[in-house]
Amino acid sequence: MSQTTEQDSYSAFNDIAPYDDCEFQEKMSQLIKEPGFEHAVRFVMHDVDWEQFTAGLLTIKSKDEFQHKIVAPFLEMLAMKTTSGLSMSGNEQCSSQQNYTFITNHRDIVLDASFLNILFIRNNLPTSEIAIGSNLLIHDWISDLVKLNKSFIVKRGLRMLQALEAAKQLSGYIHYAINDKRQSVWIAHREGRAKDSNDVTQESLIKMLALAGKGNIVENLLEINLCPVSISYEYDPNDYLKAREFLLRRNDPEFKKSQRDDLFAMETGILQYKGKVHFHVAGCINDKLETLRGLTDKAEIVKRVCGYIDNAIHSGYKIYPINYIAYDMLNDTKAFTDKYTDNDIAEFNAYISSQLAKVDIPDLSEDDIEYMRQMVLTMYSYPLKNKLNAKN
Repeated sequence: MSQTTEQDSYSAFNDIAPYDDCEFQEKMSQLIKEPGFEHAVRFVMHDVDWEQFTAGLLTIKSKDEFQHKIVAPFLEMLAMKTTSGLSMSGNEQCSSQQNYTFITNHRDIVLDASFLNILFIRNNLPTSEIAIGSNLLIHDWISDLVKLNKSFIVKRGLRMLQALEAAKQLSGYIHYAINDKRQSVWIAHREGRAKDSNDVTQESLIKMLALAGKGNIVENLLEINLCPVSISYEYDPNDYLKAREFLLRRNDPEFKKSQRDDLFAMETGILQYKGKVHFHVAGCINDKLETLRGLTDKAEIVKRVCGYIDNAIHSGYKIYPINYIAYDMLNDTKAFTDKYTDNDIAEFNAYISSQLAKVDIPDLSEDDIEYMRQMVLTMYSYPLKNKLNAKN
């Protein structure tokens, strides 16, 4: 591709694409002047020497350098403080010479892609660009920060015609990133997290990914090398917030979360304990997509692609003792008693009680608490349930 064509392509995606490296130092010099950015840094790095920190930022010249020198050490510190370890399997299926669309289940608003990139760095693999919803970019400086950190924007909350144009632009950018920029990308398999942990790929996402390209739906998907990745958090710091939301929706079907709720969920997910965190790379599914070439029914093709992704994600879950306990409790069985001890049960029950004690709804009844407890059990049992139903 000629330089002129590259510039034209970039300008078509300018409002959603990560900043180009030639813009990096200018954008960073603007970012460090933002009071909101300084406040956020001091919130998570209490003892930071601001002058020294910002002086270091101003020496950085590219997004990759920023990720390796600033973002990665911060995330490693965060992982050390809030997890019992990050691990990865299946990474041998990733070639550093190939670019992929990593598509994962969605557990944490911020950390899913961030932890995945940390694991890529540990394994000497290139990091991916990250899809992030515009609904999370509540300040301009946040948008600048994520675009300096190799993130591209998924526009949310648009009217139908605008949403279609945005989907075409987003699909075009992902294809451009893979095939022209030679960059892998990460995107969640659905908009928003599955509150009950029943991870199911949205058909609209697959339709969006297939919009760009010059071929049919299968050929367009083959272009971007879909690679499912399973994410397994031992503990979800937001479990009680999700249980709270389930209860509020049960009592009021019109209930809607506030922006403050989203921000608190982000903060909780980042800063609170997550236990063990495991990523499993299932590998590129192009071989499965090739078998769909004979199909002409687009709806059937999309359905099957979603099925391939779901099956790969479900098969790759790492199951922890609490998942077995939750499954047995929820289904009143003893099917997996060999997977945990009485002490594990006592610790899990104490954990649920301590989490639900954080719910800030006044005058909770015993029925309310039991309902939320059942929802927490549902969250922790679904990974096992889906893995049992996956076709290996």
